[in-house]
Amino acid sequence: MVDFNEISESLQRGDAEKVKELVKQALEEKVIPRDILENGLISGMNVIGVKFKNNEIYVPEVLIAARAMHAGMDVLRPKLVETGVKNIGKFVIGTVKGDLHDIGKNLVKMMLEGAGFEVIDLGVDISPDKFVEAVKEHQPNIIGMSALLTTTMVNMPEVIKALEDAGIRDKVKVMIGGAPITQNYAEQIGADAYSPDAASAVEEAKSFIA
Repeated sequence: MVDFNEISESLQRGDAEKVKELVKQALEEKVIPRDILENGLISGMNVIGVKFKNNEIYVPEVLIAARAMHAGMDVLRPKLVETGVKNIGKFVIGTVKGDLHDIGKNLVKMMLEGAGFEVIDLGVDISPDKFVEAVKEHQPNIIGMSALLTTTMVNMPEVIKALEDAGIRDKVKVMIGGAPITQNYAEQIGADAYSPDAASAVEEAKSFIA
């Protein structure tokens, strides 16, 4: 019998091959795909999120665990689609115009996927127009903007203004993050939330969906 704990622990160790093998085994044993996702992969990423927040582990460990999660997801995804498992929500993410930093953004993306979100990653140096286009096209619940420089964070309110001008600001929650960003700045520019780190971003995003 498959042991969800073993999947979760292998994921936390970053053992991608083991995770893949255990997910395959679970599917062969006719375990419900959603159960494998929630009790194996997501519960493992939740532990990683908590440890990361408490500074017990650092970015490299999170990335290795996320890689193991993706290995499991590659096996699981076709079955999830077959059984009609829906993502818990849609999240469009990108680094704002002029900013080419993506480590923080990628971390948030991986942890959101680990929590069950469908993430549309626009990449770096994203103009307000591109954010607006993505919201129109994908109709996400939330958009997340990242900036690592004080010179580029000024482009965040531009995105919010572009969403307002397009008449779709009230259709999405706006979350922002990055080294120079503060709660105060988020309130000042009219964002819905600010997250200091990837684990908090996931908690915040889940609270919007709930």
